Amino acid sequence: MGFTLANFVTLLDIGCWAVCFWWMHRISQRQDIVLKELQQQAHSIEELSREEREILKQLHPTVQKIDENVDQVKESTQA
Repeated sequence: MGFTLANFVTLLDIGCWAVCFWWMHRISQRQDIVLKELQQQAHSIEELSREEREILKQLHPTVQKIDENVDQVKESTQA
């Protein structure tokens, strides 16, 4: 019993499946890494947005008071 063409094709087929499986596994790992990075970015953006909202909440009354003072100064200078 020698090494036949059918045996060679079978071994080649198994080799191709192994390479394909390895390649897909690598792609999957890279996708997982990118997904984790995106999740970290989204988390950072959410934190920054929360902080920004808190700052704006604190500044809003102050900004409103400044606007009122500017309007008063404007009226007094125009009169």
